[in-house]
Amino acid sequence: MSEDLRRIIWIASFPKSGNTWARGVLGNYFQPPGQSLNINRLRDFATADVRQSFFDRANGRPFHGRTIEDWMRVRPEAMRLIAASKPGHHFVKTHCQVIRFRGQPLIPPEVTAGAIYLVRNPFDVALSYARHIGVDADAAIGHMADRTATQGSASGILEVVGRWDDHVRTWTTAPGLTLRLMRYEDMVADSALAFRNLFAFLGVPVDDAKLQHTLKATSFEAMQKQERETGFHERPSKMEQFFATGTAGGWRDKLTPAQVARIRVAFLPALEKWYPEMLDETARIAEGAA
Repeated sequence: MSEDLRRIIWIASFPKSGNTWARGVLGNYFQPPGQSLNINRLRDFATADVRQSFFDRANGRPFHGRTIEDWMRVRPEAMRLIAASKPGHHFVKTHCQVIRFRGQPLIPPEVTAGAIYLVRNPFDVALSYARHIGVDADAAIGHMADRTATQGSASGILEVVGRWDDHVRTWTTAPGLTLRLMRYEDMVADSALAFRNLFAFLGVPVDDAKLQHTLKATSFEAMQKQERETGFHERPSKMEQFFATGTAGGWRDKLTPAQVARIRVAFLPALEKWYPEMLDETARIAEGAA
């Protein structure tokens, strides 16, 4: 009888949507009393589906892929190795969509126990993503609207990101997937409530004092301070600072009416579903681009 590897709880998101924050809260909450988890040890708590060591093991030698086919040849076994790397349920970060790609599922059901999906409004994502990949906002919006968009490492380990709205749709409609969706804006507005609800989804009793301590230790200011003092291993080389603002609504001061209009046109059905409260305001701003 084969081993049941349905152990992974994915922490999934389009890039720059709160994934690091969620991992920080979870990682710190599950630490033994009196201990905390530095931002550069997040990978000790929750690995990622792009971890080089798992691809090396799955490949039988150091993995250096040159094509998408090279990556997909190794990814299924790498995901099984990740699932088997810890007993019981454990968390794994991903930016991939839930789709079949080159004939195989990127998020294999046979290793999946459930998922936490983080969504952030695309207006704020555009600004943060621009900083992340080292381009201007217009180029970032173009990336967010590209169905073929991928990102990857120098060794050829890829992430199939695709369009922002497709990303949200594939995760929130994946058949049979046990999912908890968290909006970044709700996490900012009431962090305690958002994470209390997450722990309820995970079946974890909440210690209010411990949760408050955890939220303080993983506040944006606290993580920003850690990055200043020790750096952050996950910061892309083109990005000056990973923890830059951490707010919701910064797009109002930085996106032009034309950029707001582009995002509305590209993602309107998804905005209507997930961000109906933004429709009127963004429509008024977009009118200024006419």
